[in-house]
Amino acid sequence: MPIPLPVRIEPIKISGGPEKNVVYPRVFGMQDQGMEQFINERITYQTQQLINKQADEMPTPLVEMDGSFEIKNNQRNVLSLSLSNYAYHYQAAHGMTYIESLTFDLKERKQCSLSDLFKPGSHYTERLTELVNEQIEHRDIQTFDDHVDIQPDQDFYIADKALVIYFQLYDITPYVFGFPMFPISVYAIADIICEDGPLGRMAVND
Repeated sequence: MPIPLPVRIEPIKISGGPEKNVVYPRVFGMQDQGMEQFINERITYQTQQLINKQADEMPTPLVEMDGSFEIKNNQRNVLSLSLSNYAYHYQAAHGMTYIESLTFDLKERKQCSLSDLFKPGSHYTERLTELVNEQIEHRDIQTFDDHVDIQPDQDFYIADKALVIYFQLYDITPYVFGFPMFPISVYAIADIICEDGPLGRMAVND
């Protein structure tokens, strides 16, 4: 069975004066027009949510806003991407960045939550918590608490044969450490992932 071709993507730019420069992705040319529209609506909505969050964050005027995106996975009927938004407000100590990720299962025609990647009743949060804390210790990451818990709706994206769990700035580490990201090989969690789901497809060697 041939591997489906990647989704075609083009950048769209939002400009709001010299201080605002936001670029986000738009998919196009899909045979499944309904899914194409759904993906673009979700991307547009999440992009606007990030803009609104930054605008409402501080009472002082916005000096600079930069939005960008990264395509993390675009193969095997799985599209996973991250939207990033940086903003600096007048007289703030420093700028603030937020990242939100979206993962779509093109085969099942839906957006995936973290729980969708695992078998029902697999206790995936406990397993991911264990693996992430092992990485924290091994990489000597200085966290606010001795133990970090993975939530059912934890931020994530898929990158080839890895599930990447990540946290926002200030969630578990000081600002200076940036975004703590924890790549987990699909083979390390092969026993609990849905075989027909996005991670299961990544684990297959063709």
